[in-house]
Amino acid sequence: MQLQPVILSGGSGTRLWPLSREQYPKQLLALAGEETMLQATALRLDGLTSECSVADCPIVVCNEDYRFMTAEQLRAIGKSSDRIILEPVGRNTAPALTLAALSAISDGSDPLLLVMPADHVIGDRSAYQQAVLVGARMAAKGAMVTFGIVPERAETGYGYIRCGADAAEGVRAIAEFVEKPDMPTAERYVASGDYLWNSGIFLVQASVWLRAMATLQPAILSACEQSMAACRRDADFIRVDAAAFAACPSDSIDYAVMEHLAARADLGIQGVVVSLAAAWSDLGAWDALWAIADKDAQGNSGQGDVLFEDAEGSLAIATDRMVACIGVRDLVVVETPDAVMVLNKSRTQDVKKIVARLKAENRPQASAHRKIHRPWGYYDSIDSGERFQVKRIVVNPGASLSLQMHHHRAEHWIVVSGTARVTRGDETFLLSENQSTYIPLGTTHRLENPGRLPLEMIEVQSGSYLGEDDIVRFEDTYGRQ
Repeated sequence: MQLQPVILSGGSGTRLWPLSREQYPKQLLALAGEETMLQATALRLDGLTSECSVADCPIVVCNEDYRFMTAEQLRAIGKSSDRIILEPVGRNTAPALTLAALSAISDGSDPLLLVMPADHVIGDRSAYQQAVLVGARMAAKGAMVTFGIVPERAETGYGYIRCGADAAEGVRAIAEFVEKPDMPTAERYVASGDYLWNSGIFLVQASVWLRAMATLQPAILSACEQSMAACRRDADFIRVDAAAFAACPSDSIDYAVMEHLAARADLGIQGVVVSLAAAWSDLGAWDALWAIADKDAQGNSGQGDVLFEDAEGSLAIATDRMVACIGVRDLVVVETPDAVMVLNKSRTQDVKKIVARLKAENRPQASAHRKIHRPWGYYDSIDSGERFQVKRIVVNPGASLSLQMHHHRAEHWIVVSGTARVTRGDETFLLSENQSTYIPLGTTHRLENPGRLPLEMIEVQSGSYLGEDDIVRFEDTYGRQ
């Protein structure tokens, strides 16, 4: 059996604000270990038994805004992929899987697609892999497989799957998908033993998925086919046609296909669910992170420079400054350089209301961190005021910024460490530690790191307008306009 991992990495994770932002969502964060959630997902099948041949590189479907961070995180764990499919707009999981399936069959193969959201936590990798093997045997026979989480408690935040008759050992037919219930209904579901949490993890042969889409959702399939037919290569990325994909209907895998299978025997596709007991969490909100985190004797969990004094049942995360929690109960405190959030642990679902307000007020904290990642490194806006802005810039070894020009600002560059190669107008020169230069307004310029160590420098911008859109690129290694 040939198994092709498909990682869906398009979510924004607004309920984990302020760590998760629109341009730096939760799957790019290391929330439950040293690896980011994306990296942990990509590594989840390592060591799988030889019964399945697992493709070395995953197919990843992600948002264009964080494509470089996605590629870099995969490269850092040895999972570089040349099939990172960029969605110009979000259209939910059914179109995303359809793009992945079309890519998977483009070389003439027809693998089993293991569809994994990038923002899940699996505590027991061995149990997960055993469940995948069970599902793969069913998918190889033409079934469409989902994985249902054995409920640990009555939970109103998840959808449920009602199980039907046994289809094989550890596998049951899907009788019904059920929306998020109220608490009495959830308690009844769990007590019956016939319901599993809907994990959002799927396993299906590429051709089987496309056959189901052709019958059940032809408009989605047609839009995706047109999008892929007009796609273009950009380094590791596959850029689907934006206009064709924008016309694609939005729908989930569940709604588009899975919920129809029980009533559509004419399709010849059996819908089944494999029970999964592998310490799963979708980390949908801060209380979910607290639930899986290591805690002290008082039930507190801290990340970063955190002090607890007479505190109980609280989660505190410090990324830039020390956080001290004194005499508090059941709080979540999250500190970042540009925002601090404090909330009661019972109100974690309300974080999205704050994000909505930030978006309505066009505040930058809704979409981006103060530290902005770029394909060449990153910059951190450490101070700003009327007509000036100060940034700390780090350029990776061998990387370079675009050849560019600004209409409204001049720039002063001071090298803190490393070596900079500077292009300014018609001249090119090197700067080393403690040296500086000036880029006049309207002058074509480029910054490069020719060395083997990171280049760190301070940039002081001054002018009438300092927005990131005041940039004209003439040449760019990374294909940005």
